[in-house]
Amino acid sequence: MTDAAIDPANARLGRFLRDNPVIPLIAFLVLLIAVLEIMKPGMITPFRVGRDGLISTFWVGNLVKFAIPLAMLAACQVLTMLTAGIDLSASVVATVAAFVCATASPLVGVGPAVLIALGAGALVGLVNGIGAGIVRVHPLIMTLGTGLIATGCLQVYQRFVISTGTEIPEFLLWLGTGRSFGMPNGLFMFVPFAFGILWLMRFSGFGRLLFALGSNENAARLSGVRSWQVIVALYVLSSLIAALAGLLYLGMIRTPSLSLANPLLLPSVAAAVIGGTSIFGGRGSFGGAIVGALILRVIETLLTLLQMPQGARIAIFGLIILAVTAVYVRITGQR
Repeated sequence: MTDAAIDPANARLGRFLRDNPVIPLIAFLVLLIAVLEIMKPGMITPFRVGRDGLISTFWVGNLVKFAIPLAMLAACQVLTMLTAGIDLSASVVATVAAFVCATASPLVGVGPAVLIALGAGALVGLVNGIGAGIVRVHPLIMTLGTGLIATGCLQVYQRFVISTGTEIPEFLLWLGTGRSFGMPNGLFMFVPFAFGILWLMRFSGFGRLLFALGSNENAARLSGVRSWQVIVALYVLSSLIAALAGLLYLGMIRTPSLSLANPLLLPSVAAAVIGGTSIFGGRGSFGGAIVGALILRVIETLLTLLQMPQGARIAIFGLIILAVTAVYVRITGQR
C-alpha cells in the first residue's frame, strides 16, 4: 500500500476522532466494563434487590457517584485547555471551598458559609485570570503558584478555626450520599451543570471566544477580541466550578481535610485529555471528559482488584496522559 493511500485514511480517522471523540470512548468504556466482569464475575450486576425488595442500580450508581466530582473538575481543565491553558489550582480550590464551608457553618450559618466558600474560590480564579490574562504569566505556572499560596493560606486559616468544630450542611450530605431510584442524588446537581457547560461551549458567544483564542490568539485579537477579559472571566468561572465540586465532594466524603480533593487533580487532567481535549488549545469536548471520568473510575476499580498500591495508580494516570496525548498528536497531526 502506498503512502498516498495511507495518508488519506489517517486523515479521515483523525477527522473522525476530532469530530466524534465520544464514540470511541464509549466503546472503550464498554470494553473496560467487560474486562471487569471477566475478572470478577457478577460484580457488574446492573440491578440488585435490596432488603426492602426494591431493585437498585447498585454498581452503576457507585460508578456515577464517584465520577461526578471528577467530571466537574475535568470541566475546569477542558475550558482552560480550550485557550491552551490549564488550571492546576482546581483541586486546591475545591479543598479550600469544602474546608471553609465546613468550618464556617457553625460560626455564621450554612447559607453565608456556602457563599464565603464560593467567594474564596472566585478570589483564586480572579488572581489566576489577572496573572494569565493581564500579566501574561503562563497558566501552568500561574495556577501552580496560586494553588500553593492557597494551600498555605488554608493551613494558616485552620489554626484560627481548629477549636470551632465543623458542620457539613444537610443538603450537601443529601447530594453527596443520598440516592433516588438507585442513582446518586448528585445527578440533580450534575445534570443541569453538564447541560450548562455543553451549551456554553457550543452555543454561547463566550464559548466561541474560548475556541477562537485557543485556535489563533493573534487572529482573535485582530478581530477585536479583548483576550484579557475573556481569560479573567474564564479562570473565575473555572474556580467557581471547582468550588462547587469541592462542596459536593465534602458531602460525599463527610470529613473536611486540608487535602480533601487534591488527589483528583491528575485524574481531572487525564479525564479531559482522554475525552479529546487538546492541550494545545482550540479543541475540546466536555461530553468526552465525562466519559473519560467514567473510564478512569473503572480503571481505578480494575487496579483495586489487582491490588495495585496508590503510588502505582498515580504513575498509571500519568502514563495515560502521556500515551493519549502522543496518540492524539500522531493521528490528528496537531502540534
